[in-house]
Amino acid sequence: MTRWSTWNPINKKKKKRRLVRLALLIPAVPVLALLLVLLAAKIAGPMEIPEIRPAVFHDNTGKVIGKWDTSNRQWVPVSQMAPSLKLATLAVEDRHFFQHHGFDLRRVAGSATVDLLSLSKAQGASTITMQYAKNLFLNQDKSWLRKATEVFYTMRLEMNLPKEKILEGYLNTIYYGHGAYGIEAAAKTYFHKHARQLTLAESSMLAGIPNGPSRYSPLLHYNQAKKRQHLVLNMMVAGGYLTRSRAAAAYRVPLDFARSDQKARQTAPYFQDAVRSELTGRLHFSPEQLESGGLNVYTTLDTEVQKEAEYWVRKTIPQKSGIQAALLAMDPDNGAVVAMIGGRNYQQSPYNRAVAARRAPGSAFKPFLYYAALRNGFTPATMLKSAPSVFTFDDGHSSYAPDNFGGYYADRPITMAQALAVSDNIFAVKTHLAIGMDKLVRAAREAGITSPLAPIPSLALGSKPVSVLELTRGYATLASNGIRNRPELVTKVTDRSGHVLYAWHPAGKQVLDPKTTFVLSQMMTGIFDTRLNGYTTVTGAPVAGQLTHRIAAKTGTTATDSWMAGFTPELVSTVWIGYDKGETISTYPETGYAKSIWSHFVESALTGKPQNSFRPPKGVVDVAIDPKTGLIAGKGVSGRPTYFVRGTAPTAYSNGTGNNGDSSGKPQHHGFFYRLFHWW
Repeated sequence: MTRWSTWNPINKKKKKRRLVRLALLIPAVPVLALLLVLLAAKIAGPMEIPEIRPAVFHDNTGKVIGKWDTSNRQWVPVSQMAPSLKLATLAVEDRHFFQHHGFDLRRVAGSATVDLLSLSKAQGASTITMQYAKNLFLNQDKSWLRKATEVFYTMRLEMNLPKEKILEGYLNTIYYGHGAYGIEAAAKTYFHKHARQLTLAESSMLAGIPNGPSRYSPLLHYNQAKKRQHLVLNMMVAGGYLTRSRAAAAYRVPLDFARSDQKARQTAPYFQDAVRSELTGRLHFSPEQLESGGLNVYTTLDTEVQKEAEYWVRKTIPQKSGIQAALLAMDPDNGAVVAMIGGRNYQQSPYNRAVAARRAPGSAFKPFLYYAALRNGFTPATMLKSAPSVFTFDDGHSSYAPDNFGGYYADRPITMAQALAVSDNIFAVKTHLAIGMDKLVRAAREAGITSPLAPIPSLALGSKPVSVLELTRGYATLASNGIRNRPELVTKVTDRSGHVLYAWHPAGKQVLDPKTTFVLSQMMTGIFDTRLNGYTTVTGAPVAGQLTHRIAAKTGTTATDSWMAGFTPELVSTVWIGYDKGETISTYPETGYAKSIWSHFVESALTGKPQNSFRPPKGVVDVAIDPKTGLIAGKGVSGRPTYFVRGTAPTAYSNGTGNNGDSSGKPQHHGFFYRLFHWW
């Protein structure tokens, strides 16, 4: 009886009423929360633009060298902006700006779907109001908290400012590249005009830049900028702002870009630009933090070394010459970049050829080949014949016939040490094919070359383009006995109170064999040693008399590029000379610029350093070798000191008569590679 007494129809009805009330209350909770947020946003009122305190840059001694440039900023009313600029911006950034209240729900829904499916926060659906809020007050991370804060700030803007004022604020604070914040500064930077004077063609070009200021700058990447302009014009057509014929006409209008007349930065402008890219790229500091956060950025730049680099580039190349130059110097011990030149005149061309350009290094790539050879049975005394040759590869389906410079050949076997010193191409390709073409690719990758490479015969002669920065990093790995470091520009970043936000901790990785890299480095000193002259002179002969330090180096020459790179344990440096559009380097003075700049620069940069700071590691031996025969210099034979990994040095003696043998008079023979390629 008691069991059934609990089944009361009245109790059942009460439970149903409670469930109904709860069901009605559940949707009311988010509505109430939204109303509270809106009320808070309204009470908070409009937001003030934060004080501008740009980040300050320091060299490696703490001396101020520059800052995050915010001087190129001017605020203009929205009424003084060209209508075409406003329409182009709305079309590409936020077509429904005047219809929504800060959030484009259609874009938000699409973005949220992608985020949920990918379990990420990578997709964006930002309106102009959201971007304005983020540009002024938020960092660039992708956290949910940052997005929630962005929503609240967007509400504050929408509830307290008219749409025209929000658009005005956005167009006056967005970054257009080259230090230009806001449309007025951008109009002057790119076209020497006021924002109100911009044409449709100019407006559509500028409207596409903020999505990627470095990627879409027409001063740096014109073709990419034109593609972006075409997209902007098409979106204006889709939005009903333009007819298709007018958009096509605007795209065809030639644009007259302004030459920069801004005052050049006092110290290392290309280096400072690279620091800016490093801060916003790998180190993930937002432009807003750097613009107004009062940060202090401490860099690796050695101001005195930088001055020497700039002096010798300026002194060597005639002012009226159209040829370009790039120079990079690095401390091989930790990867710190101490000097950088990206071009001859930053005001005329801010394009950084030391970092962004990639050109064929020619024979300057050979040290990576000879490292691989030393690891695969070759020694500095290995001899191969230098003579015109046709090489077959790809299972006999392809052939390759390289030439030596000037058409000169020894027509006899020469040592690998001499082949490197005189830059013999036949020897290099024979070596490349003998050890396996993948070996060079692997060695270059381990040393720090990241550009695309291919196991082809011409790779031995540096046919694949690399950057000055890459080649310098690769040589730095050789200079540090096989320890590879990341090239570094920034050592520390602190906030306005001195709290450390980022600190660099060098972390080199042993990637190459230290004994082999030392043997190679001593082979590379041979380009200045006339004892290795043979059928032609060593490639460093023109500047050998200017050097007082023992330096490992290599030249590189193509029809369009001239390189000189080298190192000591304290400094590695690379110089590139060439034309931006790949014009042929044809005159003698131009072909000598790289060697002259490099030799004078390294001598001045190494002032006060020991004349020979190379120290052999355990496991290598120094043997006097007859450069003509590759044998140990016997009695009465002038030998050149040559390093070998222990156990790989020749055992036979050269007596200077051609009848060589050991001390017992018995004939001695070279190893397998000598016999094989002497026959070849």
